[in-house]
Amino acid sequence: MLKTSIQFEKVINECRELFSKKLQDYGAAWRVLRPSSITDQIYIKVNRIRTLQMTDVKMVDENEESEFIAIVNYSIIGLIQLEKGLSNDFNENKEEILSLYDKYSNEAKALMERKNHDYGEAWRDMRISSITDLIYQKVLRTKQIEDNQGVTIVSEGLDANYFDMLNYAVFCLIKFSEKQDNFQPKTS
Repeated sequence: MLKTSIQFEKVINECRELFSKKLQDYGAAWRVLRPSSITDQIYIKVNRIRTLQMTDVKMVDENEESEFIAIVNYSIIGLIQLEKGLSNDFNENKEEILSLYDKYSNEAKALMERKNHDYGEAWRDMRISSITDLIYQKVLRTKQIEDNQGVTIVSEGLDANYFDMLNYAVFCLIKFSEKQDNFQPKTS
C-alpha cells in the first residue's frame, strides 16, 4: 500500500498543479456554481470518458487522462462548495483555496488508505472502464441525492460520493501512469 500512497501523492500533485494554474488564470469563478452544477460537470466528464472508451472517434483533442484530472478537481471543488457554500464573489484568497484543496485531497488519501486496507487494493485488478462505470454510478447517485434536497434514508451524503469519485479517478490515473511506465517501444 505504500506504493499506492506514493502514486496517489504524485497524481494529486499533478491535479493540484493544473488546479493552481487555472486558479491563477480564472480566479475562483467556480465559487458561483451550485453543487448540482458541479455534479453536472463531473457527469459531463465521466460521460465523455465512457464515450471515448466505447468509440474510436474523437472530435475534440482531449484524452481520458485529462478528463479524470478534471473529475479529481471538480470533486474537490464540490467538497469546498459543500463547506463554504456558493458565493457571488469569486475573488477568493488563493492561498485559502489551495489550503482547502490540500485539506480535501489529504482526507481523500486517508479514506483511500483505509478502504485499500479493508478491500485489499481490489481496484488494481479492475479495468479502467469498470472504475469509470463506478464513477458514473456515483455521479448518478449524487444527482439523485441533490434532487432529493440532500435527504437520504440509509445512504451516505454528497461528500462521501465526491470523495469516492475523486479516489476512483485517481485510481484510473495511477493505472494510466503504470501503463506509460511499462511502455517498451519496439526497437526493430
